[in-house]
Amino acid sequence: MPAAALSEIVWYVTGRFYASSKGSSVADYGYFLHVTGIDDALFASSVGERSAHLTFAAKPFAPAAATNASLALGLDPAGEFSIYLQTTPAGNFDVPDSFAQGERVATFRRTGLVVGTTLETAAGAAPMPLLGSNVFSARLIESRPFRLGYGRYDFADLVGAGVTQFGLAASTGVQPPPAGFSSVVAFSGSAIRLG
Repeated sequence: MPAAALSEIVWYVTGRFYASSKGSSVADYGYFLHVTGIDDALFASSVGERSAHLTFAAKPFAPAAATNASLALGLDPAGEFSIYLQTTPAGNFDVPDSFAQGERVATFRRTGLVVGTTLETAAGAAPMPLLGSNVFSARLIESRPFRLGYGRYDFADLVGAGVTQFGLAASTGVQPPPAGFSSVVAFSGSAIRLG
């Protein structure tokens, strides 16, 4: 199957943002639900992190914050994330590093600052998050061919120069967060080709 044309959806992902309980670093980890151009199964069995063949992991980064009335803004610096092929799937949201296992098949670098927006409403003494979103572009900086099922693929062919991803985050965190993290928030994302 040919790769997606310009401005078509190239992937859907789901994952979680993890805020470290030591310092102020954040990273995101997760897996691919769909990649346009990959005809082989992305899961070893049922859809879920524990059977996903394609996972991703970001390098931790230190976000800044700003507010504007009922908007809480997260300012994430440019950074990198990589995609991994797990021939034997091992993803586990309780162990986020498990998404950075297997063969690294692509690395992307965000092109600049990412502004994430959380809409909040006052509820008692503290604001309550209602919805979070972000949009970022990332350029493909490294890619290598890989085999999945009967096919041979390369993210350089699948996404071209890179992607622009639109994300939507949950309004409440995962409880309890895994050891070592102060908060964990689930998200989904969809991406289009940069060209």
